Amino acid sequence: MPRSSSSSSAKGGPVTLAMVARRAGVSSQTVSNAINSPDMLRPETLERVRRVIDEMGYRPSRAAQTLRTRSSKLIGYGIQPTPASSPVLDRFLHALSQAADDAGYRILLFASPPGGPTLAGYEELLDQHEVDGFVLSGTERGDPRQAWLARRGVPFVGFGRIWSGRQIGDWVDVDGAAGTDAAVEHLVSLGHRKIAFLGWERGSSGAGDDRAEGWQRAMHRHGLATRGRRAQSVNDIDAARTAVKPLLDAGVTAVIAASDMLALGCYQTLRERGASPGLDVSVIGFDDSPTAGILFPALASVAQPLEEVGRQCVRLLLARIATRDAVPERLLLEPSLVVRDSVRALGGGDAVEADLAN
Repeated sequence: MPRSSSSSSAKGGPVTLAMVARRAGVSSQTVSNAINSPDMLRPETLERVRRVIDEMGYRPSRAAQTLRTRSSKLIGYGIQPTPASSPVLDRFLHALSQAADDAGYRILLFASPPGGPTLAGYEELLDQHEVDGFVLSGTERGDPRQAWLARRGVPFVGFGRIWSGRQIGDWVDVDGAAGTDAAVEHLVSLGHRKIAFLGWERGSSGAGDDRAEGWQRAMHRHGLATRGRRAQSVNDIDAARTAVKPLLDAGVTAVIAASDMLALGCYQTLRERGASPGLDVSVIGFDDSPTAGILFPALASVAQPLEEVGRQCVRLLLARIATRDAVPERLLLEPSLVVRDSVRALGGGDAVEADLAN
């Protein structure tokens, strides 16, 4: 009989050691011995128990076993390679490590393959190491990790919401919509009305769609036009240079970008046209990367409270380890707009009135 693709019972719950024991007609201790001390069993008994384990798709969690006796004080975190440096995740990892260290834990890093969230690495880590739980980042649509870990009773917390499907587990996220909403508000207060959004492709990222929604919400609240004022790009400077051109051709006076990298593409296109960020077109990025403050002019950007995210992730994970049946907790933290020289007031009231009339 083929091995089950997931360790879940016909009723949808996790397959337990006791269920395997009943199917095999042995005691729970015998199943435990088959897993941990196979030399203690007769060959025919060991073969029967292992066959049932395979048929039912049972996979004991090293983390769950460890927590019944002692804590390993290790938290697993998968690192996914990216084509470019990710200062946001670098800062988050530093904050997470500091928060874990303060709580007496250590972060155990392991490599995750490129191409989006997968289970690769998690199963192997549970088999080979005694981790108490996991912190997940890069949570996106179709992410299989939360449900897989939940079925196995392994504690976890996400940096990022679950953007589709059933809400599972604890998470901490930054309210991207609130950040771009605040960016629009600041630009409106400076007289801007033709405010564009340079983001990622629709549906490609939950965080990207969230940031676009905040821009659109604020624009509608002020009765400002959004049609023809949104451009899509991958998170690449050269791609952003091309994507922003129609927005600038349309005469926008300000651009809000979904990331600082996209904002850099806008900077380059402006300079190619002999224009200056801030002086001619205001530009606001997102993430407040280290680059933002050293650009000329310095890039205004929406800053994520990553130190607080790291602390809250550790707090929620340790609470989940201590109390498995607690109600899941979800935290949405407010970002802050860091105003720099790439944003300036718009002069001339005639242009403002004309755009409102449209």
